[in-house]
Amino acid sequence: MTVEASPRRGAYPIVVLVVLIIAYTFNFLDRQILGILAGPIKADLGLTDSQLGLMGGLAFALFYTGLGVPIAALADRTSRTWIMTIALALWSGFTALCGLTGNFWQLFLCRMGVGVGEAGGVAPAYSLISDYFPKEQRARALAAYSFGIPIGTALGILFGGLIAHAVSWRAAFIVVGLAGVALAPLFRLIVREPPREVAPASAPTGGVGLLIRKPSFWLISLGAAASSVCGYGVAFWLPSFFERSLGMNLVDRSLFLGSMSLVGGVLGVWLGGVLGDRLGRARPAAYLLVPAVAFLVALPCFVLAVQAKTLWIAFILFLIPTGLNLVWLGPVITAVQHLVTPAQRSTASACFLFVNNLIGLGLGTWYFGAVSDALTPRFGVESLRYAIYSGLAFYVVSAVLFVLAARGLKRDWVE
Repeated sequence: MTVEASPRRGAYPIVVLVVLIIAYTFNFLDRQILGILAGPIKADLGLTDSQLGLMGGLAFALFYTGLGVPIAALADRTSRTWIMTIALALWSGFTALCGLTGNFWQLFLCRMGVGVGEAGGVAPAYSLISDYFPKEQRARALAAYSFGIPIGTALGILFGGLIAHAVSWRAAFIVVGLAGVALAPLFRLIVREPPREVAPASAPTGGVGLLIRKPSFWLISLGAAASSVCGYGVAFWLPSFFERSLGMNLVDRSLFLGSMSLVGGVLGVWLGGVLGDRLGRARPAAYLLVPAVAFLVALPCFVLAVQAKTLWIAFILFLIPTGLNLVWLGPVITAVQHLVTPAQRSTASACFLFVNNLIGLGLGTWYFGAVSDALTPRFGVESLRYAIYSGLAFYVVSAVLFVLAARGLKRDWVE
């Protein structure tokens, strides 16, 4: 059984990939904009670092992870493009509503709404890309899709900071949210379903059962989650760190961090995709060994970067781990796609994202905020610096888990 057909040759797959990247850019723009706006929001609503961490992580992660698997199971049986269109409109609408909130709980609930929408935005895209691109190009295609992470993060920091400085933090939410709502109908007009086998009603359930019995799935997912605790947490709190420890104003932070996220992130994502395709073709374990090495190299760079006293040295030192932090995306996502049959890819991606984001996103931003609050009586405004130091240990945990997963990946691999 197939759904509506669409050509997979010529330039059209590239067009689809570009549109998916734009949608993913809005996904991360709406997800990460809270970080650059944390200072103005904290001052306006009288919040603590722990409360900001909950809104940046748990409020989003609860519904994002919980709804991701059933939505992906639906995507394996129905139109992925319709699901993504509805998701894009929903998360963008809730982002706009964040600008109308007046207290912690209202903003918390709106961030939960953003998570509800984004639950349908990523796993179906992984599946679409895997259908549009052959195996030998898949890591690079998935890495290119993941450009939405550094681009969206950079634009969220840049536009959020500049709009908040010129108008208010509320206007920043409203502007970027309405822009995403306007994109949704264009997305549906351009992106079509490729021919594929559609999973029967029982297949997603069977796919989940098959997946969770594979040790490599758990090691991969927990390894990615450990890195995401640090990745999401540092990305969310770096704007506040530069404000408190280096005295940067809102506009300077926006330009500085936006440039760093864009340049370092894009280079890191693409490096991972290229290395994954080249090395993973002959040895699937390379899909996991590449990010393990990247995390171990990133760790000392982050330590040195947090200690930097001048902005240019900090920029260079942060640029390296910012890129290495995202090397894992193309290779690891490709490995997850090969743990199941093609008809179960959306479900497999959602299961992976469930573990990765529930732990990484749900814990990451809260962890750094809570440690910062706990250390404030001793270190004052420098407490966030020491909170970041403590969180870098998650990179070591991630590297160990990826190495262990690589040892058994061949046994669980599905061609």
